[in-house]
Amino acid sequence: MHQLLIVDDEAIAVESLKTGVNWSGLGIARVFTAYNAQQAQEVIRYEAVDILVCDIEMPQGSGLDLLKWVRENNPAIEVVFLTCHADFQYAKQAIQLGSFDYLLKPVPFVELEEVVRKAIGKIEQESKLNEFSRYGKYWVQHQPLLVERFWLDILNQSIPSHALAIRKTAEERNIPYSDEMTFLPLLIQVRSWNKRITLRDEKIVEYAIRKSAEEIMQDRQGHCILISLEQGRLLVLLNGEDASTPDIQKLKSRCETYIDACKRYFYASVSCYIGKSGHGDEIASIYQQLCKMNDNNVAYDQDVLVMGEEAAASANSHLLPDMSIWAVLLKEGAYGQVLDAAKAYIESKVQDNQLTSSLLNQFIQDFQQMFYYVLHIKGIQAHRLFGDSESLELHSRSARSAAHSIGWLEHLMRKAADFATAVEHSSSVVEKVKEYIRQHLAKELSREDIAGQVYLNPDYLTRIFKKETGMSISDYILQQRLSIAANLLANTSLSVSLIAAEIGYVNFSHFSRMFKKYYDKSPLEYRQGCSIREVSERESRKSDSGKS
Repeated sequence: MHQLLIVDDEAIAVESLKTGVNWSGLGIARVFTAYNAQQAQEVIRYEAVDILVCDIEMPQGSGLDLLKWVRENNPAIEVVFLTCHADFQYAKQAIQLGSFDYLLKPVPFVELEEVVRKAIGKIEQESKLNEFSRYGKYWVQHQPLLVERFWLDILNQSIPSHALAIRKTAEERNIPYSDEMTFLPLLIQVRSWNKRITLRDEKIVEYAIRKSAEEIMQDRQGHCILISLEQGRLLVLLNGEDASTPDIQKLKSRCETYIDACKRYFYASVSCYIGKSGHGDEIASIYQQLCKMNDNNVAYDQDVLVMGEEAAASANSHLLPDMSIWAVLLKEGAYGQVLDAAKAYIESKVQDNQLTSSLLNQFIQDFQQMFYYVLHIKGIQAHRLFGDSESLELHSRSARSAAHSIGWLEHLMRKAADFATAVEHSSSVVEKVKEYIRQHLAKELSREDIAGQVYLNPDYLTRIFKKETGMSISDYILQQRLSIAANLLANTSLSVSLIAAEIGYVNFSHFSRMFKKYYDKSPLEYRQGCSIREVSERESRKSDSGKS
């Protein structure tokens, strides 16, 4: 028999759980209660508590704080959290700290009983493991990893897809296997994340997604092998004898529930692909077919697809829209209208089951060609405007699915429209260019470098600049450099060669020629003239002072 502790700051909630559940029927001999974390710690210190049912939001220390303490002082206790909030941060912390489960209030007693029953099963299983020898412990703990490695080698064909080779390898690794066994592969693919998460959070959520996948197979306990693959992919091997039509429909229904849970709790769009039953030497081939189904699936990000039930694409799926009209609209700045038309095309192909991987890729390629051509006409350099990390990431995913392609088109239109608006106010573009020139006068400046700062074609930028300033960019750079040189000659004692270097002239003779051409004096003559003028002005000020 086991002992359980209920912790909640609401006395009514504690009493409801204590009296509403048939604890003795679950094998719980005693139920303790506490109303805050400190009281719970006192109970755990003096009583052999096996299961902790705890609220998260409590004063004087949250349930998460209590779990940290439990993990440090009595890690064998299984913890079930209760909360009123379906908050991902709570769920993430609970997973990190190793809670057994996470339930939302109000919790149906039947659901709580089922979770406690599973926790007891886990406790009893671990108790049995403790009776084994050291080697026995090692084997039981690591056998799932060895089995997973065995199947990974089959999928990667490190073990040849021959019955004899597979059976021999299983015998060598002491893995239970028979030629008569049949398996039903189920491929789970995370197709996209619905919110931005860090790489660390992504790994945590992928672990939670794996644990949730185990949950949907609970009625097949003992007949399920989970294999973690790269790129957000998971393969589940089920008992192949359960591949009859009623069982497939039941499995499909459970997958739909799982997909919905991933969307609500893990912010992930997940698709499931159900294969066909096969022997061990057929699994690698079936797996490749499931991967191909996933690669070809560009229309649905949250769906269950069954091998052999894929709907054939329409014969007209090769038809692409006439984008010449879209090009005209883009030239006129009708970005929103073109975006709506492109989205309508993609969505219509999805609805009519005409969108294939090949068609989507062709559409994206043709659209980008048309779009970049229009940008070129407008003098905008696409590779600079869309060379940032966000654009590159969206572009790399654009042909994976309809949703990703629409996201890429929206990004293209939004960024191009914003920049086109800025270009229309050419004065702001010219001011950016002037500021860039002022900050880099000491460096070698090319038209291409300057144009790249504002994502424009050099010839187009030159036309805008001359229209606004009345001079070319090169003349403006010369004016700015020589103006600074003249100021330094007149007001400092810096050598002429050092002044030349300060404004980007490596060749002293070239600087002197350009300065004389612009000011009709050499740098030394200009400095001497400034000195004579300064003396004259000083004498004049003295004379005026004596007269007064």
